[in-house]
Amino acid sequence: MEKRELAAHESLDLHEIINFKTLCVAKSKLMQGLVFDQDLKTLMEKDVQQASQDLADLQAVYERATFQAPVPQNRPTSIIN
Repeated sequence: MEKRELAAHESLDLHEIINFKTLCVAKSKLMQGLVFDQDLKTLMEKDVQQASQDLADLQAVYERATFQAPVPQNRPTSIIN
């Protein structure tokens, strides 16, 4: 099968999905500390595992994007103090 590149709008949509999914995983991980019901905690752990696998799959597709934003080595400094 030939390797096809994604169109610009597909790349942008995929980037937005990856960002959203990453936020969901972070929120689920943080909320696990507030949950005391073991069944709910187990369900949330399964959700994090599945979402992490989904993210890995999405990132593999993102490699076909026509453009990718480079990750800067230096972070901007804070303007407050």
